[in-house]
Amino acid sequence: MYDAIIAGCGPVGAMLAAELRLHHLRVLVLDRDTEPVSSARIVGLHIRSLELLAMRGLLDRVRAHGRQRPAGAYFAAIDKPAPPGLDSPYAYLLGIPQPVLVRLLEDHATALGAQVQRGTAVSGLEQDDNGVTVELATGERLRTRYLVGCDGGRSTVRKLLGVGFPGEPGENHTLMAELEVGMPPAEIAARVQALNERDRRFSLHPIGEKIYRVIVAVAGVGDRTTPPTLDDLRHHLRAFAGTDFGVHSPRWLSRVSEATRLAEHYRVGRVLLAGDAAHIHPPIGGQGLNLGIQDAVNLGWKLAAQVHGWAPAELLDTYESERRPVAADVLDNTRAQRELLSTEPGPRAVRKLLAELMDIDEVNRYLLEKVTAIGLRYDFGAGPDLLGRRLPDLHLSKGNLYGLLHTGRGLLLDRTGQLTTGGWSDRVDHVEDHTVALDAAGVLLRPDGYVAWVGDHQPDLDDQLRRWFGIPT
Repeated sequence: MYDAIIAGCGPVGAMLAAELRLHHLRVLVLDRDTEPVSSARIVGLHIRSLELLAMRGLLDRVRAHGRQRPAGAYFAAIDKPAPPGLDSPYAYLLGIPQPVLVRLLEDHATALGAQVQRGTAVSGLEQDDNGVTVELATGERLRTRYLVGCDGGRSTVRKLLGVGFPGEPGENHTLMAELEVGMPPAEIAARVQALNERDRRFSLHPIGEKIYRVIVAVAGVGDRTTPPTLDDLRHHLRAFAGTDFGVHSPRWLSRVSEATRLAEHYRVGRVLLAGDAAHIHPPIGGQGLNLGIQDAVNLGWKLAAQVHGWAPAELLDTYESERRPVAADVLDNTRAQRELLSTEPGPRAVRKLLAELMDIDEVNRYLLEKVTAIGLRYDFGAGPDLLGRRLPDLHLSKGNLYGLLHTGRGLLLDRTGQLTTGGWSDRVDHVEDHTVALDAAGVLLRPDGYVAWVGDHQPDLDDQLRRWFGIPT
C-alpha cells in the first residue's frame, strides 16, 4: 500500500510529492501524459513562492533557469513600481518555462524517493475507512492511504469524487505566445498603444533581443485540449488588430481559459484536491501557479502528520479551512482586475482613480502583497500581529532562517534561551539565537513557514505545540 498517490505531475503534484517525501511517505505520482508537456509557456513565480522554494533549498537551481524582473505592475497591469522596503530578499518576479520548472521539481521529488509513473490515467476510485482503491485506465487497481488530485482544471479526481466546481464559465479564452516579430519596433509600439484603447488585455511587448510576448483575447471558450498553432494566432491577430505583425518562429504558444471556478470542498474523506483541480481563474496577475504551489506546501506536512499518526484531530481539515478562503480571495481579485481592464467608461474611471490611489505607498503595498501572498495572514486566533503570518528570511548568527527549514520540520526560534520543544523535538527543531532582528522573545514556525505562536511563556508554547504537532513523545 502507498501512503499517498498523487494524480498529476505538474508543478503542484511534483511539489507535493517532494513535501511528502521529506517525511518519508511512500509516494506514487501518476500522470496521464506519456511525456511532460513540452509547450514552453513562461510562468511567473511571485515572492511567496520564491520564499517557499528557498525554504526547501530549491531556489538557486530554479533561479538559474529563469529571468528576473522587478516586482510591480501586477495588479490589473497598472504600471506602478514596487513600494520601498519590501521585507524579502526575493522581491522580484521570476519568469521560467513551465516544462523546466516541472522537470526541476520532479527531479527533486524523485531524488527524495518519490515514484513517477507516466502514461497512466486514473479512471475510478473507491474509499473506505482504511484507504482508497485507485483504478487505472489499464484496469490495474492500486491501494493507498490517501489520494490527492493535482490533475488540473478538468480534474478526473474531482469529478469522480462528485465535488461541485461552481463559478463562471469563460466567455473568452486567451492566446499567448513568445515569438519573433517582423514589424519595426516603433510601429509596434504605436499600434499597441492604439489597440489598448479598445482592449487593455492585448499585449505585445519585447522580452529579449527580437523576442516578443503576445497576449490576445479571443471570443469563445476554445478547445484547450488542442494546442494552438501559429496560423491560429495570426488569424486572431488579424481579426483583432488588422495585422499579424509579421509574427514568426514561435518559442511557444498556449491557450488559457478565462473561466473562474472554486471547488466546493478540498477534502472528502481520504481524497483531497490541490492546485487547478481546486480552483481556476483567468491568468490576470499570474497567481494560479503560485496559489497551487502554496497549496502543496500547506498540505504536505499535514498529510504526512496524519499518515504518521501524530496529527491532532482537526489538523488535516485546516488544509481546506486555510487554503480555500485564500483561493476565494484570489478569484475575487482577478474578477476585480478583469473589470479594470475593460475599456467601458465606468471601469476606465475606476482604473484611473485606482492608479492615483496607488501613488500612496500603503495602497500600492497592500495590492502587491495581496497578489504575491506575502500579506497573507491565517486566522490562528487572537494574538500579536505576527501570529498567522509568514516570517521573512531573517539573518541569524549562523546563516539564514530559511536554511533551517529545508527538512520540512517545525522550528522554535528562541531569543531567550529559556524555551524548549520538550517531547516534540522529534517534529520541531529548536534554535537559540539572541541576535536575530525579531520583535518577539520566541516564535514557533510551522513547516510551511507561518508563525503559530509568539511569546515567552512555556505553558502557552506547549499548548500551541500540542495544537499543531499533536501529543508529545
